Amino acid sequence: MSGDTQPATAPAVGAEVALGACLFMIAQGNRPLAPPFGVRLGGLDEVQLGRGTSTAVTPRPADPRQVELRFADPRMSAAHARFVFVHRRWHVEDRGSRNGTFVNGARVERATLADGDLVDVGQAVLRYREAIRQDGDAVIRPRTTAVGLGSVVPEIQAQLDEVARMAASTLAILVEGETGTGKEVIARAIHAASGRAGAFVAVNCGALPRERIAAELFGWRRGAFPGAVADHLGLVRAADGGTLLLDEIGDLPLAEQAALLRALQEREVLPIAATRAVAVDLRVVAATHQPLDALAASGRFRADLLARLTGYRVALPALRDRREDLGLMIAEILRRRCPGEAASLTLQIAALRALVGWSWPANVRELDHAIARALVRRAPGRAIEAADLALPTAAPVEVAPIAHDAALRDELVALLRAHAGNVTAVARAMGKARMQVQRWLKRLALDPATFRR
Repeated sequence: MSGDTQPATAPAVGAEVALGACLFMIAQGNRPLAPPFGVRLGGLDEVQLGRGTSTAVTPRPADPRQVELRFADPRMSAAHARFVFVHRRWHVEDRGSRNGTFVNGARVERATLADGDLVDVGQAVLRYREAIRQDGDAVIRPRTTAVGLGSVVPEIQAQLDEVARMAASTLAILVEGETGTGKEVIARAIHAASGRAGAFVAVNCGALPRERIAAELFGWRRGAFPGAVADHLGLVRAADGGTLLLDEIGDLPLAEQAALLRALQEREVLPIAATRAVAVDLRVVAATHQPLDALAASGRFRADLLARLTGYRVALPALRDRREDLGLMIAEILRRRCPGEAASLTLQIAALRALVGWSWPANVRELDHAIARALVRRAPGRAIEAADLALPTAAPVEVAPIAHDAALRDELVALLRAHAGNVTAVARAMGKARMQVQRWLKRLALDPATFRR
């Protein structure tokens, strides 16, 4: 046991939530459907890892500053490894295990950990993080199994909890994020949690034929144009009583933006060639990967429509910024793609290492394709191997290069001044997850409180 105990970090009343170290169990190759979890390390000085009859985190009766992390894993030794807090740093030590302990793919006897390091023990991949919220239970678990609304990362889970609360309201919601981050998944989760009896209707605004956008959205009367042999409801009325997802709303032309704004304001639509408007009851969720605030400032998106669509805004982080949730997503994809055999599937540790190490430029959509590809390529009855995924050589976990720190610091200082120290607003302006901005602030010794007016 070390005498350099990491202090507990409970925040003072009214203070920003304290950040501290955390150890995340991302996924287990022999049990890929097992949910991920995290262990907050504040107030601890040792975590012992080893084989057990089930996966569990338990305090050691002899010392409350130590916990045991056991895995139902035959490739793990009974006393496999331990994490220790010494000289204000966390280290991992192998304890003479049969199959070894690995940090970022390299076998080690002892290693000092840096933020984002991956640690393999047996068939499990863990990740060490240095700037995680320290309020809440010692063991972090996703609070829901609802697809799209669960996360093992406290900040993301808090954000998704708020989305779930907003789902029960009638507020319009704007979902922002890179392509492939799961914006439609969130929109479907909002609809499911809303209790609305009508249909969920998804409209890709960028895919609508430009000359027929109004007709497709608002419908038409028979005879409105050649080929209109019957009345057509249109996509907006198809969502009556339900939820309308306006995906890629930034691609909607200005003329149709005006018509959409009127429909949302008046809660009615006027089909092409109709003389009377038709009332609609719908909940609108809009989604975009584009910077709508910048588009509105330049006149390329109507500011009044943006205001109408932003009863509540949620920014989805890129997959590379939430690798701790990969196990949760892998399990959901396996259940969806092969429900009959998902429980019996396994992944080799090299495959897990490749999945967690890759940078996922196309986000969750790319992950889905990689797993689908692996399920087709693997031989019947064997574990999924790294080669089955057909990924490029896995990139190291992304950490901002030190050479770029000066420019990054300048950008953060400017945004903190512009937003009066509001970290959430800074994250939104940068298009990054709030927790990523918090990590940068900690590393660059920037205190948001000093920028508050």
